[in-house]
Amino acid sequence: MDSNQFDIVQEMHRLVDAANARNIQLRVIGGLAVQAHNRRNYPLFLREFGDLDFVIAAKQRREFEAFMPEVNYSPHKQFNILNGDQRQIYYHNDNDMKIDIFVGDFEMCHKIPLESRLTFDPLTIPLAELFLSKAQIVELNRKDMMDLTSLLLNNETGSGDQDMINLPVIARLCSLDWGLYKTTSINLGHVEDLMRSSDLDLAQEDRDLVLSRIREIQKTFEEMPKPLPWQIRDRVGTRVKWYIEVEEVRR
Repeated sequence: MDSNQFDIVQEMHRLVDAANARNIQLRVIGGLAVQAHNRRNYPLFLREFGDLDFVIAAKQRREFEAFMPEVNYSPHKQFNILNGDQRQIYYHNDNDMKIDIFVGDFEMCHKIPLESRLTFDPLTIPLAELFLSKAQIVELNRKDMMDLTSLLLNNETGSGDQDMINLPVIARLCSLDWGLYKTTSINLGHVEDLMRSSDLDLAQEDRDLVLSRIREIQKTFEEMPKPLPWQIRDRVGTRVKWYIEVEEVRR
């Protein structure tokens, strides 16, 4: 794709604004959503982005499908016919940039419901779900770890949604889904290890802040309700696969 960083950020805002004008709930997810919350603009977290990821409300699916040609995008017809009630793919008509759309929920390695909370942030999905959308990746790479670090460094943990990772929301979702809890716990451990590594260009006070917020989430896990199905699944543990295999989408 022949598109620079400024272009894709501009396009992200253009699409959300155009959707808002038609009362369509369109919110950003993925790396650009994380960057949108990099309030202190840490250079460490800046990178190039190749495509855009969004979530839409399932109840607005038909309106959204009619909206995309109006803003110069064409559907991946075969993929959308087969998967359109859960996920859709579009390509920009001029530069072929790909847009990935999750319908109602975000589902990759684990499922994160979003339908009822899409309006809690004007641009992105709420921070709690944005955090979980990164923490739910089973094969976490360095880029994903940096995204989690950025979210934890730039945003407080607490019981609200405004510039805050909502711990009660994380507790509710992870008490309903042992697999999501397990993958998130494992990945918090990976970020802890990263904060203690010598090859990270981050001040000690910032590392300590990230570690303190990790501990807040871990404490939330300790104290959250654990229903009987959760407890039974916990006893089985990782002997049985606890996540969904994610397949790459080919054009």
